[in-house]
Amino acid sequence: MAYLELALGIIALVVCGDLLVRGAVALASRLEIPIMVIGLTIVAFGTSAPELVVSLRAVLTGSPGIAIGNVVGSNIANVLLVLGLPALIASTNTNQPLIKRNTIFVLFASLLFIALCFYQPLSFPHGAILFAFMLLFLIAAGRRAAIRQEEAEVLSEDVLEIIEGGQCVPEKTYLMGVFLVLGLIGLPLGAHLTVSGASTLAQTFGVSDAVIGLTIVALGTSLPELATTMSAAVRGHCGLALGNVLGSNLFNLLAIMGLTAMVAPVPVPDVFLRLDLWVMLGASLALAPFVLRGIHLTRGPGIVFVLSYAAYIYYAFIPRMADATALANM
Repeated sequence: MAYLELALGIIALVVCGDLLVRGAVALASRLEIPIMVIGLTIVAFGTSAPELVVSLRAVLTGSPGIAIGNVVGSNIANVLLVLGLPALIASTNTNQPLIKRNTIFVLFASLLFIALCFYQPLSFPHGAILFAFMLLFLIAAGRRAAIRQEEAEVLSEDVLEIIEGGQCVPEKTYLMGVFLVLGLIGLPLGAHLTVSGASTLAQTFGVSDAVIGLTIVALGTSLPELATTMSAAVRGHCGLALGNVLGSNLFNLLAIMGLTAMVAPVPVPDVFLRLDLWVMLGASLALAPFVLRGIHLTRGPGIVFVLSYAAYIYYAFIPRMADATALANM
């Protein structure tokens, strides 16, 4: 039953999150809000909605390990899996506007987040610091894009993909309302099912809810990014996929963990301080040379990324489950 509950929850998150973004983008377009503004706000926050509602639900129901595990695990999956798999299909061009700057921002956000984790639990002041940097990033990005046309075009690509890509964006007003209502209702329901199922699985396997958050939940909430990047790879637009991943990772650390910590304290498991946070940082550092030197991400590195993710999942789950079993038998 826990497997079904978790699966239904993740499906609801993916589908309803997508509906919410499309409905919101269509409504904003109808109101003639500039595409650049939509890209910086609605699309950016909307595509991270699954991670946000899961994290908030987790801390409010006494499962904070799922919240931090979901964010850290999603960031690891985004780099190693979500960028690794498309590279097996087509090489990713890393020499684009915004990409280098956003990579540096992600590295900074990762270091800031890790530093704050050592002063656990993450609480309101920590969350306020993280979210403040998110706001500063958005303001800076908006100002630069208003001045530099090429950056405005990059920020608009996500929105144009949704509006003009024939991806079921509602044109009629009542359909916009249906999309928005389904998204707003379905996301909390999906979060409830996901957190409940994940907590039950953690008890079944004898591991912490943080481990389930790092692996199963994180992979599930990364599915929208994976679907987007695979679709972009097939069409030869892998550069757009790289921008999506960097934006998602930045929002996960600064906006989602910032808001979550401001709602309720988030304790950081000791094993995160020893392993998982550094794997997250290492994944971003592994990507950095390709971006900073303008080297295409090709099949060879893609294979290394995917195999590294598989190895991480194994060592994040199997040894901890064995340790928990050994302790239970003592």
